[in-house]
Amino acid sequence: MPGVVIVGAQWGDEGKGKATDVLGSRVDYVVKFNGGNNAGHTVVIGDQKFALHLLPSGILTPDVTPVIGNGVVVDISVLFSEIDALLERGVDPSKLLISNAAHVIAPYARTLDNVTERFLGKRKIGTTGRGIGPAYADKINRLGIRMGDLFDEQVLRDKIEGSLEQKNHLLVKVYNRRAISVDEVADELLQYRERLAPMVTDTSLVLNQALDRGETVLFEGGQATMLDVDHGTYPFVTSSNATAGGASTGSGVGPTRIDSVIGIVKAYTTRVGEGPMPTELFDENGEFLARVGHEYGTTTGRPRRCGWYDAVIARYASRINGLTDLVLTKLDVLTGLEEIPVCVAYDVNGTRYEELPQDQADFAAATPIYEYLPGWTEDISAAREFSDLPQTAQDYVLALEKISNCRVSAIGVGPGRDEIIVNHDLLHARGE
Repeated sequence: MPGVVIVGAQWGDEGKGKATDVLGSRVDYVVKFNGGNNAGHTVVIGDQKFALHLLPSGILTPDVTPVIGNGVVVDISVLFSEIDALLERGVDPSKLLISNAAHVIAPYARTLDNVTERFLGKRKIGTTGRGIGPAYADKINRLGIRMGDLFDEQVLRDKIEGSLEQKNHLLVKVYNRRAISVDEVADELLQYRERLAPMVTDTSLVLNQALDRGETVLFEGGQATMLDVDHGTYPFVTSSNATAGGASTGSGVGPTRIDSVIGIVKAYTTRVGEGPMPTELFDENGEFLARVGHEYGTTTGRPRRCGWYDAVIARYASRINGLTDLVLTKLDVLTGLEEIPVCVAYDVNGTRYEELPQDQADFAAATPIYEYLPGWTEDISAAREFSDLPQTAQDYVLALEKISNCRVSAIGVGPGRDEIIVNHDLLHARGE
């Protein structure tokens, strides 16, 4: 059985949580391999809505073992807030495993995140202020605290002291903030040690042994391709590798064990935070997408910037991730539009770009070149087969598949867990 990676193919918020949850019913392990509580998944089950930020979506499926991999940075207080909220709603999170090599978001990371953003002013990145970037910076600078360190108090205190020696100078002398003591950080982290003990383990070993047994492992990416620290719209990116390659480094499972890579795309485009977005709309169409699509961040509540589908981004995501399939979400949001523009290329100062410009200034100056497809007015939320869709909706999906250079294997037609088409009959629609 396969190792399967799910990644966002735009700027995040594409509906990865729903896709992971649907696929999670067919797998044994669901692994979060990057990011932290700076992004969220919303999963609707029946009349219940679950907003997950740090926990893998697979935690909602009883027979799945959810795993937080070594590539994740963990805010322990948020972790247990989410766990306790699930317990109150009758969800059993006791199978959760956490890598002993996952890094901890210390309290000073959150402080530095917020003061740094304010200090940057108009050059701010648009972070969530949850300490993600500073925690990853400590990891790279070899000043980080890992989950396993919590079980040796002297090692923990030594690491906190080494990290604060530098940070307190910055906080006091540059940002005019008070110094943070070793004791207050250690006391906050150590209070969770006993509760964490049954969860923390060598998850790389666990996952590889599961694959050896023929079990299925699903790797769930946080954020998305265009927010990847290497391959996204740098510097307006997250601090981790949100692309498919991050699944291996963030879990300790080699790339030869991954069989398929599924990209999640909305039927239009959204973005949260700063940075260029070529198809962004500032008119009633943008308001329509935001209103009908309920485009507000799961974690931050911030309104999302909305625009038409960007095939240049989709082609780039297909190439960077080696996508084998696309899951197209929120097709239902487009219902009622007479005509739907789709960006097929960019115009940059009179030059046509079929692929993503690598120069930051060129991308910021990109103007979308649109093709226009007919819309539909029929309610599609009850569609469960591709043939149930109106012909113009079918044509829209097939057009996106062609210009995105990747087959569409599932379509979201509503927010519910069961409001999805798994496209077995797309083979027939393609003439295959």
